[in-house]
Amino acid sequence: MPALRAVPTVCLVLAAAMAGMLFAPVFGVPALLLAIAVPAAAVLLVALLSDGRKAVRDWRALLAVLAGLLAVTETVLWSTTTAGLPTVRTVRALAAGVTDSWQLALQSTWPARPDPALLLFVPLLVVFAAVLGVELLDRARDPLVALLPSFAVVLLSQLYAALPPRPGAVAALGYATIAGTVLVASRTGREDERRPVPQRRVLPTLAGLAPPMALAVLGALLAGALLPAAPARYSLRQGQGAPLAEAGITSPLDEIAGRLTHPGTAVFRVGNATDVDRWSLVVLDEFDGVNWTPGERYRRLGAELRPSPAVTVPLRSRTATIDAAGTGGPWLPSQTLPAEVQGIDPLVAEGHGTLLLPGSDGTARYELRWWQPQLDTETLADAGIDPLAPLGGVGVVPPGVAELAGQAVRGMRPSFQTALVLEDFFRKNYRLAVGQNLPTGHAWPQLTDFLLHGKRGTSEQFAAAYVALARMRGIPARLTVGFRAPTQRDPDGWYTVRNGDVLAWPEVAVQGIGWVPLDPGGAASESGTTNGGGLAALAERVRAQLPAPEDLRDPPVSSRHRAGDEGSDGGRGSYVPWAALVVVPVALLVGWSLGVPAIWSVRSWRRRRRPGAGAVVGAWEEVRDRLRAYGVVVSPGMTIRDLGTGAAAVTDRATVAEIRKLGSLVDQTLWSGTVPGEQRTAQAWAAVRAVRRGLARRGWRVRLRALFDPRGLLPPR
Repeated sequence: MPALRAVPTVCLVLAAAMAGMLFAPVFGVPALLLAIAVPAAAVLLVALLSDGRKAVRDWRALLAVLAGLLAVTETVLWSTTTAGLPTVRTVRALAAGVTDSWQLALQSTWPARPDPALLLFVPLLVVFAAVLGVELLDRARDPLVALLPSFAVVLLSQLYAALPPRPGAVAALGYATIAGTVLVASRTGREDERRPVPQRRVLPTLAGLAPPMALAVLGALLAGALLPAAPARYSLRQGQGAPLAEAGITSPLDEIAGRLTHPGTAVFRVGNATDVDRWSLVVLDEFDGVNWTPGERYRRLGAELRPSPAVTVPLRSRTATIDAAGTGGPWLPSQTLPAEVQGIDPLVAEGHGTLLLPGSDGTARYELRWWQPQLDTETLADAGIDPLAPLGGVGVVPPGVAELAGQAVRGMRPSFQTALVLEDFFRKNYRLAVGQNLPTGHAWPQLTDFLLHGKRGTSEQFAAAYVALARMRGIPARLTVGFRAPTQRDPDGWYTVRNGDVLAWPEVAVQGIGWVPLDPGGAASESGTTNGGGLAALAERVRAQLPAPEDLRDPPVSSRHRAGDEGSDGGRGSYVPWAALVVVPVALLVGWSLGVPAIWSVRSWRRRRRPGAGAVVGAWEEVRDRLRAYGVVVSPGMTIRDLGTGAAAVTDRATVAEIRKLGSLVDQTLWSGTVPGEQRTAQAWAAVRAVRRGLARRGWRVRLRALFDPRGLLPPR
């Protein structure tokens, strides 16, 4: 093949390989390099050798695919071969690479483990994009069409994990350069084929390459200047999680009283761990007034779980060996910020740190590595509540509890100091239950009796009541169940954690630090397990330094929360891309004005098309979200009748009556036990239309504002 004719083919294969390397945020560069380079080289070799040979040309695509698959087998699936020869296992693994691999990668934390079961779809994409690109180059009139397969892989990679602005600009520059080379070299090669004696081809070719190169550089600079530095708003992994078998698993929160009645039973042993306050089993952050449940999806734990960007304090890597004799469920002892697990392949809730081994009773031996924040008491005492942390719901609050919450924090605004004041309130006014006949339960009936009458409970009631009251006062808090760390070593140097060490505790979201554990019942403090260097010990020391009750004051508002002239960079000057001030707002405005109403319409249509009772419930959801768009405050625990009361502030009595009528239809549907007929569904959506007409009577300005308000498209918080 003449050198100039080979250039487009080489560039197309290179474009496919480069597109595959854009999956680096998912798997890392070292894991992808060999897995992509060898199959791409195999495809390129077949394409170059078959050019000009008419007998082979018709078989080129098949031969290139076979060569690429063989290269994938030798590099990624070597363990499935026999002395390098493909087997039935190899064929099954390749089939799984097409059907399952891409989905397993979405269900994992990133960077994912470079296992063939997860990684395989990337080299397969590169092989097929390269082969298809070469065939389109030979058969299509426009060489630009040949770039479409590799560009599709580029788009898919960014839907998995978008590159940050600077690497993205470099990738855009590289891909644009390759694309320009393909276009110019293809055009020059075709012109030369029509010339009987090609002459002076080098200078025209270089001159032709100059414009696309300049365009590539300009595009890369614009991409680096205009692309936002914030994480991508959308990824294919949103809503994805590792599937869990539906089975009746007892919550560790329900087992606290039972464990305390058998305190000597060993649960797990820990080696090579010092200055550890607690070991968590499960985080429960959703409360509907009856049940506490985890609110986060589980994923397969990848090669390393990196700390959350919200944690800005210095971190230190810690390790421990854990030998669990059986925790009574699939949960495994963990820490708030796990980084890596060796010895087993668990699932993990990224924001919780919860480790779960499906199908297990908690029996496992593994090495856990985690991140531990490094800070002093002054830093923690001056920290504020994380404003971006989810607040969480509390269900329907019983009478008297809201007043108690206000008295407990002395009317102070939400802050970490307020969280410590609430902890101190529990320490001084409630007592920890010991012995036999221990209180159980963590729903509002039990918590109301604990808060207003008995004032005696285990850590189960202390933690659940604390989280509920903290949320009512605007403090983001969650409930964790686990074990306090023993203070005494065994003769062999290990620590044995027993049933008597079981503990439930609240955690509060602190800005820049993460979730800080507290101890409202004082169970951990009395055992001496908050004397170490963990966050629980630090929080205990800060609580001990609180001023006297009569001297408590709201901490001053940080200057970074006040309106000012300085930006987040501390007043340093920065380059402003003026083009973004025009192009980006216009694009956003157009997308907003068309996208938001379209999403409203599509969602309404889908809700009405739900089968059975879903259509009636969908009508209630539609009314709820429409009212939210008109400014009605809606919490997750509100009933339909509560919503009607709140709607009275924005609409007339007739519309409120329609909302209450819809509430009766929903109650009949949910409690009758029968599938609603078309008449009831029609009545429910007739109520929706009546509510919309009532809201429209407020005027066209309010109506337009509600139409383009995206808050109603998000779940109520």
